[in-house]
Amino acid sequence: MQRGRGWRLLGIALLVAVAVAVLYTMPVQWGLDLQGGVQVVLEAQDVEGIRVTGEVLERAQAVIERRVNALGVAEPIIQRQGDRRIIVELPGVQDQEQAIETIGRTALLEFKDPDGNTVFTGAALRSATLSNDEFGRPAVAIELNREGAVQFAQLTARYANIAPLPIVLDGEVLVAPVPQGPINDGRAIITGNFTLEEARTLAILLQSGALPVPLEVMEVRNVGPVLGRESVQRSLTAGLAGIALVLIYMLAYYRLPGGVADVALAIYVVLLLGLLVGLRATLTLPGLAGFILSMGMAVDANVIIFERVKEELRSGKRLRASIDAGWKRAFVAIFDANVTTLIAAAVLFYFGTGPVRGFAVTLSLGILVSMFTAIVVTRTLLQALVDRDPDRFVRYFGVKEVVAR
Repeated sequence: MQRGRGWRLLGIALLVAVAVAVLYTMPVQWGLDLQGGVQVVLEAQDVEGIRVTGEVLERAQAVIERRVNALGVAEPIIQRQGDRRIIVELPGVQDQEQAIETIGRTALLEFKDPDGNTVFTGAALRSATLSNDEFGRPAVAIELNREGAVQFAQLTARYANIAPLPIVLDGEVLVAPVPQGPINDGRAIITGNFTLEEARTLAILLQSGALPVPLEVMEVRNVGPVLGRESVQRSLTAGLAGIALVLIYMLAYYRLPGGVADVALAIYVVLLLGLLVGLRATLTLPGLAGFILSMGMAVDANVIIFERVKEELRSGKRLRASIDAGWKRAFVAIFDANVTTLIAAAVLFYFGTGPVRGFAVTLSLGILVSMFTAIVVTRTLLQALVDRDPDRFVRYFGVKEVVAR
């Protein structure tokens, strides 16, 4: 038994060390409400021949995700709302206008003949990358697939040195070069006196693909970093105050086991934060609320256990036997309470959006970690302590009269 407890203590120490290392080496991902950024609500519009359906909205969401990822935004949140809307949250974005332009632009690329007829569209694109023209100015290099290359070769051969061939993006002529000869390899350079950012944005738009339907910007909400810092500060203040009150109460009311529970609670905080950061979870204000709520539930499990242990002591059992029996009797109640809360959190995650999902994830992870700390960590620490001198430590459990059997 001593050897098994020693291995448990070693395992707990290793878990804490890993969590501390994760917190030390990996940055915390703050959400939109804490870091600042922009939230854009987009609504899909019907066009001739295409009605907005769930499949169409899913395709539009996939295109937006590729564009946002190409922008390099850390931990973006892209989710559907209702039957027509997509909400995009971009934490830490500085150039908000460019971000809105990039995610919401239709990006319909058309290669036309001199009469304005579309020969083929951007669907024939294989790749689009940032490049330079012959004068070193920013441009976009495109490569067409086999079908597009054949059509482009025929088009350039027919009008070589005769007429310009407009390349149009969303109805706007980007460039209308006059081909000097047929282009047979399906590769071309799009120029248009772009700035570096304009060329990069165009490459992102073309590479990510065209939106299946136009998206209209319905709402833009800017969140400044000042509000985010105030939210973090207030949340930390509330959390620290709550933790301090809980620690004092547990120590004052439950004495020795309360002190052990305080140590287990500190371990719980380190483990949960390390898990959230290690999983690259985005911490939002509701997520912090879920974290603080789960701390209360972690202490609640210890309260149930300690009351069961005290009942066993009053019945006349010795301290070691009372601890074992108390943990066994309390496990069912703790398990049932936590499972019902996990079910509620799962419902919130499935039906919720954005911050509600963040709250559900944080609460769920907090419940799982709290069960581990209450059932394993607190018990292991308490057993290691009282086994040194059970008759001496029994008086620190708040039971005045014990009839030893």
